[in-house]
Amino acid sequence: MTKNMSTSYQLSFYLRKSRSNKSAESDIYLRISVNNKRSAISINRKVDPRKWHPKSEKMLGKSPEATELNNYINVLRNKIKNIHQDLIEKNKIISSKSILDEFKGVNRKKPKMTLEVFKEHNEQMNRLSGKSISKSTAKRYWTCYNHIEQFLNEEFKTDDYPMNEINHHFISKLEYFLKTKRECNHNSALKYVNNFKKIIRIALANQWMDQDPFYNYKVQFETVEREFLNEEEVQQLIDKDLHLDRLKLVRDMFVFSCYTGLAYSDVKKLSGADITKGIDGGKWIRIKRTKTKSLSSIPLLPVAEEILDRYQDHPEVKDGKYVLPVLSNQKSNAFLKEIAALCGITKPLTTHLARHTFATTITLTNGVPIESVSKMLGHQDLRTTQHYAKIVDRKISDDMNALKSKLAEKQAKKPTGDKKEKRD
Repeated sequence: MTKNMSTSYQLSFYLRKSRSNKSAESDIYLRISVNNKRSAISINRKVDPRKWHPKSEKMLGKSPEATELNNYINVLRNKIKNIHQDLIEKNKIISSKSILDEFKGVNRKKPKMTLEVFKEHNEQMNRLSGKSISKSTAKRYWTCYNHIEQFLNEEFKTDDYPMNEINHHFISKLEYFLKTKRECNHNSALKYVNNFKKIIRIALANQWMDQDPFYNYKVQFETVEREFLNEEEVQQLIDKDLHLDRLKLVRDMFVFSCYTGLAYSDVKKLSGADITKGIDGGKWIRIKRTKTKSLSSIPLLPVAEEILDRYQDHPEVKDGKYVLPVLSNQKSNAFLKEIAALCGITKPLTTHLARHTFATTITLTNGVPIESVSKMLGHQDLRTTQHYAKIVDRKISDDMNALKSKLAEKQAKKPTGDKKEKRD
């Protein structure tokens, strides 16, 4: 029997014979009394009344059965004691019912499950897709969801996982799983981990988790050298005589991106309303980027303007609101591989490589200030554009090193006796 000075409570274990139970054994009950009010619950154990000691509230003897039952009863005593102390510390109402409710977990909230929260988030992303976020962003969250689902199945043998049990070790295991089982490269793995981090932030904001598992977890992306075409390669594309209309179309879309810096998704949605008269009297593209919703302002260069003129009578352009008949990204990238082979270009041509080419070869290399390039690209942070400037610096460094080599060769070819003969 246990008593507390602040709020008196009594805990006892007793036997009750079940009417439906025809065996000689009786059910063991736990009873809590506070201020002469009682609450009781079965502990789901039975015992022969002849082996039960009512005063000590234990089973008699030292048999394995008696030892196991008595240890279990002691565990329950300590659990009730801890619940009572916790209620005092939290200044909560103490009654036989409140203690028993805590014991049964009545007041305990069901933990939020990871995939349940993730799915709800992704369904919301689907509704925003094409509005405030791009379709590719929504799709990426579903890919991340699938990775997490497989991770839970293979690593924890479960269909879902309580969010309040996710810790630093869980995140580290997830990164390792993505790199090994899913064969993601370092940066791709970390991008998926970052996607999952948003789900964790939602849980933390809603107090479904007590601690941030990303605390002391550092995401360090590896620097990737972005490919771009040089001036000669761009000209090769422009001059190449292509005999198939589908290849001509994709080539023109790619070159248009090279001279505007627009990403594939922005070229695809480009409409007549996005082309306006600029401060200089020429045509400008003013468009909100699909990815970041930031404004891009781009004066149309002659090459880009000529491509727009070329397609103004195309059936899809004449009958629709868009100014260019753009194929799907998948088809465009497939056809760009064909075009690269025909042009003898070994770099992996993709629709996004055109944007890199605009930033480097078309603008920065030709002396356009980085602030202007950043504005045209629609970058929200100048540091994003500075990555391209580093590429250009490297190109300058390579060119200067080549120049140094040429000057050294010329110097070496000069007769060694020239200077001596002049002095004589």
